[in-house]
Amino acid sequence: MIRRVQALGRSTFSVLQEAGHTTFFLLHVLFGRSKFPDNFKLLIIQLYYVGVFSLLIIAVSGMFIGMVLGLQGYTILVKFGAVDALGQLIALSLVRELGPVVGGLLFAGRAGSALTAEIGLMKTTEQLASMEMMGVDPLKRIIAPRFWAGQIAMPILTLIFIGVAVYGGYLVSVPWLGADNGAFWANMQASVDFYEDVVNGIIKSVVFGTVVTWIAVYQGFECLPTAEGIARATTRTVVYSSLWILGLDFVLTAVMFGGIQ
Repeated sequence: MIRRVQALGRSTFSVLQEAGHTTFFLLHVLFGRSKFPDNFKLLIIQLYYVGVFSLLIIAVSGMFIGMVLGLQGYTILVKFGAVDALGQLIALSLVRELGPVVGGLLFAGRAGSALTAEIGLMKTTEQLASMEMMGVDPLKRIIAPRFWAGQIAMPILTLIFIGVAVYGGYLVSVPWLGADNGAFWANMQASVDFYEDVVNGIIKSVVFGTVVTWIAVYQGFECLPTAEGIARATTRTVVYSSLWILGLDFVLTAVMFGGIQ
């Protein structure tokens, strides 16, 4: 019994220690002083690698998800004679849930894993240690631009995902299945509120972007400097990011749309 209590205490202490370490890591990245012109150039470069390189998978996935959502929605609504509500169904599903969540999962799988592997490789080849020897803080030079790039790119990619998915749903619903074009767009415009739906969806994407990039850069910075260590860190990034996205989605949805005060 005593051994179990001791093991529980050690596990709890380890979790709290890790949480404190990651929090101080994030605070250093957020509030550490750095030279604006140099870091702005690095930020633009990382925006290209994090955002533009993720654009293809975001757009293609959004198109197919919108098409599937339109097909499934039509199949269900036609039984109740409510096909005119198809545009409303597609828009609200994408703006409130599927856009931020699926976009976040895709971002974690593409950009998050790439960030972890890149930073882990820098640590393995002792590039980070060399920067410290030269008096350059790797958190400001390497971590901060990548973190802010992920913060900026995630909401933009989410909006692109939603736009492409809505168009995919339209292609299936109106030209293929024969839903009324006017009713499709009119019900969508009437049901989607900018502040309640669009802004809340953007808030979700910002939160998910923060969590994914935070996990990605931290796992890369703290990984073991070996090939196996990089592989495990990359796996942890995808798994932890996915779990946090799904968990936070429930909390944010309950607060935004569930009537919780």
